[in-house]
Amino acid sequence: MHDDTRRMTGGDPSHTGGGRLLVLLFVAVLAVTAFLGYHGDLARLSFHHDPPTATLLGPPLPPLDTKLVSNVVEPALVNITAGIQPFGLGAAGTGIVLTADGEVLTSHHVIKGADTVKVTDVGTGAVYPATVLGYDSGADIALIELTGAHGLPIARVGDSAALRLGDQLLAIGNAGGTGSPTAVGGPVTNLDSTIVARNEVDMSRKALHGLIEVAAAVAAGQSGGALADRYGAVVGVVAAASGDLQKALGHGPEGYAVPIDSAMTVVRQIRSGTPTDTVHIGPTATLGILTSDAQPAGARIDVAVYGQPAFAAGLTEGEVITGVDGRAISTTQMLKAALNLHKPEDVVRLDLNEPGGGQRTVSVTLIAGPPN
Repeated sequence: MHDDTRRMTGGDPSHTGGGRLLVLLFVAVLAVTAFLGYHGDLARLSFHHDPPTATLLGPPLPPLDTKLVSNVVEPALVNITAGIQPFGLGAAGTGIVLTADGEVLTSHHVIKGADTVKVTDVGTGAVYPATVLGYDSGADIALIELTGAHGLPIARVGDSAALRLGDQLLAIGNAGGTGSPTAVGGPVTNLDSTIVARNEVDMSRKALHGLIEVAAAVAAGQSGGALADRYGAVVGVVAAASGDLQKALGHGPEGYAVPIDSAMTVVRQIRSGTPTDTVHIGPTATLGILTSDAQPAGARIDVAVYGQPAFAAGLTEGEVITGVDGRAISTTQMLKAALNLHKPEDVVRLDLNEPGGGQRTVSVTLIAGPPN
């Protein structure tokens, strides 16, 4: 994403309470320790809230029972701790159990680039190692599998398409990474929000679209957790929260979640085992480099991280990657897309332009780790 402020609107006016306009570069404080996840600052903010209007077809519903809903949902949640070596980084987040033998739905940024994922059952305290089955980074959705799990309580998956403005929902997750689920609730304020999130690790920005916005004080660590309705059905995967600057300006708090219908579409694709342009199967494979766009074309190596595959293969700063396995590479984004098709332990053939004008081809064995 570019660093300039972008104008985002909520889509279908019938879902935005009278045409509410958002003009913002959003902060998202996602899953996290201080090292991994989304965070940012508002570059500019100009919006107003029109109160949602609705025609009641019957008497108003009673307030959502926080304790009752929490008791229904919490047994089907797990706490997630992800680690990245050799950088010593990690994230604390939450996951939603989909199957009794350990398929868990979470946010992609919780496990992004992790080479170790540890999962703790909220109800029993049992600890499981986990592997990444696949993810869609653009949708911020991932599916992981626990090793040795059986008989786990599973979440009841709801229907996000049935949500309406003003519906009371509850966000439940591992706030602050403490290991104890925290629940915060509020009404739906938008059903088609777009935010731009900044990743604290590499400072990259990513637009997330079609999110459920809830007037709730979602906290770091709740990412990957459940957004539940009054009946305890999961209708969203918690993804982000409004940031410090927005709160200082007196706006919010707001939480954001990926609709469960969208999340389960990604899950079904991952289960099929077939990658697409957006869905990656398995853990992330890395070269261990930092790159920038080269001129006139290619991905320039700015840093080859010590101990990582590119460094071990002799790649150096200033060299430009122009091809991967015979596929032309003209930008860093094209390099990322080419590597997204690979898994750890795959061998890739890189075409390189050297700073002095020479050319060479090098074979590199990828390992699991953070994206380049």
